[in-house]
Amino acid sequence: MNLMRTSMMGRRNFLRGAGATLALPFLEAAQPKAAKASAPPTRMAFFYVPNGVAQKAWHPGETGMDFALSPSLKPLEPVREKITLHTNLDRIKVPGTDGHAQASSCYLSSATPDELSPAGYPLKRTIDQVIADEAGKHTAFRSLELSCNSYRDNRESVYFDNISWYGHGHVARSMKDPQKVFRRLFAVDEHKANASVLDVILADAKDLQPKLGRLDRDKLGEYLESVRTVERQIERITKRQDDLAELELLEPGKLWTAMRRDEYVQVMGDLMILALQTDLTRVATLMVAPERWDTPLAFHGVFDKPIRHHGWTHQQHKKEVLRDLQKLDLFHVEQFAQLARKMDAIKEGEGTLLDNVMFTMGSGLSSGSLHECTNLPTVVAGLGGGSFSANQHIKHPKGTPIANLWLSMAKIMGANKDRIGDSTGLLGNWLS
Repeated sequence: MNLMRTSMMGRRNFLRGAGATLALPFLEAAQPKAAKASAPPTRMAFFYVPNGVAQKAWHPGETGMDFALSPSLKPLEPVREKITLHTNLDRIKVPGTDGHAQASSCYLSSATPDELSPAGYPLKRTIDQVIADEAGKHTAFRSLELSCNSYRDNRESVYFDNISWYGHGHVARSMKDPQKVFRRLFAVDEHKANASVLDVILADAKDLQPKLGRLDRDKLGEYLESVRTVERQIERITKRQDDLAELELLEPGKLWTAMRRDEYVQVMGDLMILALQTDLTRVATLMVAPERWDTPLAFHGVFDKPIRHHGWTHQQHKKEVLRDLQKLDLFHVEQFAQLARKMDAIKEGEGTLLDNVMFTMGSGLSSGSLHECTNLPTVVAGLGGGSFSANQHIKHPKGTPIANLWLSMAKIMGANKDRIGDSTGLLGNWLS
């Protein structure tokens, strides 16, 4: 395996990045004897596209089963039997704040207007983190946040560049460098070395504890619980080294700054798939690009020169611009479809990885031209472990909150919540 090592981290830095451990794919040979009869776990992932879509080319004219795919959705044909298209799902909009910042930062929370942060954006806990509270108990990483943002001229705030939030004002920052993602997930030798660091930390804490006051002892207790979590994670990996060696994992070799746009999206998607496949995590988000940035992006094979996606969305009245936006939508759907096909090629239990995943493509805006939040583009690939039927287009009643979809997914994932954001109930016309 091509696993690159870095120097030993200092004690204070260690716990900040010490969630990195490695688990194995759901392979019959790799499962403990007691687990061979168990079903693969259900997982969820999000594929976020900024600035909405070109609406007319996106939405099919037909509803129900075996519907005809729209021009923008044609790349989904190879996996259409495991695709559900949802229309008429809305996100609540808060007046007086930037529409794009809301689109990304509030997409997975669907927070209501009376839950504004001091910065003006409702930053409640997002659905991925709500689900990770339960799903993360069984995995090395409670969640994984990735982004294909190669910009170096960060002119926008954190609200435009992240879709996952632990809670009020506490962002789950996405990782952008594929090599760093790989090392965080799979740097096995470093984890072995970290085990000895943990021994030192625990010994120091034992000596220190009698000298502390009550409040400091409480803080130290919380710290030690984090240490023990890491300790348990390291123990998991050291027990399964022989099985791990068979995976022959390779670190991404090409620098992300030198990658074509499709290469960048696919390598980050591949890392996400690998993390889901190996049960490193059951919850992941992949942001294809940040909201609103006007720095030109190159799309090789699609456009002759770099384009400004956000600026285009405000010129959709021009036929040539609308055609280009449709080309960009097609590019994004192609990337999503390719990742879905990869999941469907991975055998798992009696089916495939895609059978046990809810992989959602969507945007926090329906159209970037007017910052609209109604009829959001929403495609779910996968069967969620058999929790719902696919190969269908469900046209929900107008005004249905997209939070109803998040609430339904939470139920499927075992996080029994009464409400998420502005949800009004489960999507009964979708769940089996």
